[in-house]
Amino acid sequence: MAPMLLILAFLAVGLVLKRTGAMPENTGQVLNQYVIYVAVPAMILLHLPHLQLSMQVLTPALMPCLLYPIAIALVWGCAKLFDWSRELTGALMIIVPLGNTSFLGFPMVEVFFGVQGLPYAVIYDQIGSFVGLAFFATFIAAVYGMPQGSSASAKKPRALALIKQLLTFPPVIALVLALTIGQQEYPSVIQDFIEILAATLVPVVMIAVGFQLQFRIPRDDALPFAIAMVIKLFILPAVALATIVSTGQLGLAGQISVFEAAMPFMITAGAVAIGAGLKPRLVASLVGYGVLAGLITLPIWAWIIGMMVNAASG
Repeated sequence: MAPMLLILAFLAVGLVLKRTGAMPENTGQVLNQYVIYVAVPAMILLHLPHLQLSMQVLTPALMPCLLYPIAIALVWGCAKLFDWSRELTGALMIIVPLGNTSFLGFPMVEVFFGVQGLPYAVIYDQIGSFVGLAFFATFIAAVYGMPQGSSASAKKPRALALIKQLLTFPPVIALVLALTIGQQEYPSVIQDFIEILAATLVPVVMIAVGFQLQFRIPRDDALPFAIAMVIKLFILPAVALATIVSTGQLGLAGQISVFEAAMPFMITAGAVAIGAGLKPRLVASLVGYGVLAGLITLPIWAWIIGMMVNAASG
């Protein structure tokens, strides 16, 4: 319970800073950049070398590949059933498949599964979430963010630019370094330096999340709001859980895969959708309420995962 209270306290700090105007409007974005460029790479360098390469690594690597098309199909089906607008459909196709697997995922994995779960969370985030964000979400934003009838070639993402974006992304660089020259124990000064930087991940990221929370739900979007929340927080992790149970992958890698699948909406994916002009108020509301809802649903999913593992081992 103490770690959860700390996370709530960090969120409250961010909210207070935002509401009082004590910090500039772009503080959330600045803190996000710090996390991406400093804290997450340090955490990867610190923990990924402890990962034991085995077939278990495939579980967090492949799980997003299973869930992404399911999420897209569910949003597409609802769009057809309820006759959603192009703008709404595009917004949900960007934000529903992608979870907050690093900013919220890493600290929550550490709270419920310990630091030994972090390497698997990194695999899930970098191979699943970031690739989905860099390629699919960006493509959807370009297509759905254009007025109907405009030229697709004008905004269509270029493959080389996306590949460059992927290869120069700081956590990806840290991932490569950790897999090639990373050590379980660095020279003492370097070890202390990396540990201190990695320790800033939880407070900084949760303050950044609190600073960026939005809570106003547009009245006309109440139904798609509810559907998006159900898909992201319940259906996708249920599919992930059913998959690892049916395939017998109930080890730590499988548990982390389910837990990461249960993460609420990715803040960066929300920024992509908003930047494309796709339902900004709805997207901001989903991100804000998603974080708060996740603080309730994630402990429940951790408990369910534990029950399934105990039942299987018993």
